[in-house]
Amino acid sequence: MVALAQTPPSADRLRAIDGFLAEAWAEQARHDERVRGLPVEVRFDRGVAHLTGEVAEPAQLRLVRDLVGRLAGVLGIWSRVRVAGRDPVVVDLGCGGQKQYPTNLGLDIYPATGVDAVADLSGSLPLADDSVDVFFAVHILEHLIDFLPLVDECHRALRPGGVLHVMSPWWGHVNAVADPTHVRLLDVQTFKGICGRRPPGKPRWYPLHAGCDGASIFADLTALPPDAAPPSPSHLSRFFD
Repeated sequence: MVALAQTPPSADRLRAIDGFLAEAWAEQARHDERVRGLPVEVRFDRGVAHLTGEVAEPAQLRLVRDLVGRLAGVLGIWSRVRVAGRDPVVVDLGCGGQKQYPTNLGLDIYPATGVDAVADLSGSLPLADDSVDVFFAVHILEHLIDFLPLVDECHRALRPGGVLHVMSPWWGHVNAVADPTHVRLLDVQTFKGICGRRPPGKPRWYPLHAGCDGASIFADLTALPPDAAPPSPSHLSRFFD
């Protein structure tokens, strides 16, 4: 029998990791003049960085998230930051009764508390082109036989610089197979194909971050325009084999 390479960290270790990350970021923010004084709060929860606050321009938000993502132990960077005085449009896909943030727009195939619009996530989303800043797809892709149409719809609806946040069970953990409604098994490497190997003419993505804690996989993807160069092999090697 082949042993799996990862096991989830204990609750105590996760708390310790969050403490380390908070200290590491506080030190970085004190000494890096590019982010010193920016009104962005970075909170860590089980290895995921949650960004809130406000910046004057998109480049500042991209810089903060890039720097946070370089800290060892960060699994994902989830952002709800105002840019140039505008609140981001954030959509929760398949949210059920639990949104990632209370003010998000919740889409689900079934009506429930927190669902603002009923929509079949395997079809077209009821969203205009270039209308969304952030998508959350938390524990949803594993329920779709073919999730690429949903990923393509997110690409269509995202504004330039927008981000798709994905969290799903890792294929090697019992959670991936314990739920009989899970029809797909995912790995971090799944997103290498989405970012680097899609056929010509298909929407392509740039990986901002990707990780696995032994139970769940995380991916933060930003949409690439049709004429953009694909991610470089050196950048892909940061996250993928």
